[in-house]
Order: sequence, then structure tokens, then C-alpha cells
Amino acid sequence: MNGLHLIADMYRCDCTADLLCDRDVLEKLCVDECRNAGLTPLGAYFFQFLHDDGAKAGVTGTVVLAESHLAIHTWPETGDVTLDVYVCNFSRDNSARAHALFKRVVALLAPQETVKHEVVRGRLPAEV
Repeated sequence: MNGLHLIADMYRCDCTADLLCDRDVLEKLCVDECRNAGLTPLGAYFFQFLHDDGAKAGVTGTVVLAESHLAIHTWPETGDVTLDVYVCNFSRDNSARAHALFKRVVALLAPQETVKHEVVRGRLPAEV
């Protein structure tokens, strides 16, 4: 087992409001960008939070990939977003695809500040 987990906490995103508070818009963006990066979406589940008055609030969602997943959560009130992209590298090295996806989603959200972490998961198989 070997994989790559890319994590970002993004603050004060300067993107359009619909990316932070419209489930349909954010889901389409995430699924499309996974495909554009050469990854394989198998399904997606996104949930629309609502304010007490019924107005759209944040969104949480996951795109399940054949290679693993993308997960995202938004706080439009503050412009903050958390993003996780995890890929396994069992049958092929998906690291470049994960980096491309991560970079593109971060760029589209346009945060003023980003805290990023890159975690190599598991270990490479022992040579035979």
C-alpha cells in the first residue's frame, strides 16, 4: 500500500460565492476537475447546509475515486474551505494527478492564505 494525501486549510477565499455555498456548482467543479486531472470519479455525495431562514449556507462533499477520494467543506460566512485529496499508488503512480487536481481546485477557490500538508501514506512494496 502506498498513497499520497494532500490537505489544505484555505482562508478568505476570493472566489465567486456560489463555489462556497451552492452544492450543485461545487459538486460539478469537483467532479469535473477530478476527471480533468486524469482520475476516475465513481460517485459523489454533496450536502447543502441551510441557514435558519432557508438561505444557502456551506457545503460538504466527497467525490469517491477509483484511486481514492476528494473531500471538501466550505464556510462561506468566513470564506474558508478545507480540502483533502487522497490517491493510492498501487497500480500506477497517481501523485502527479493528485497534485494537478489539488493545485487547480486551490487556484479556483483563490484563498488569501493557505496552509498545506503533504503526507505519504503507507509504504512501497518490498522488492522481490
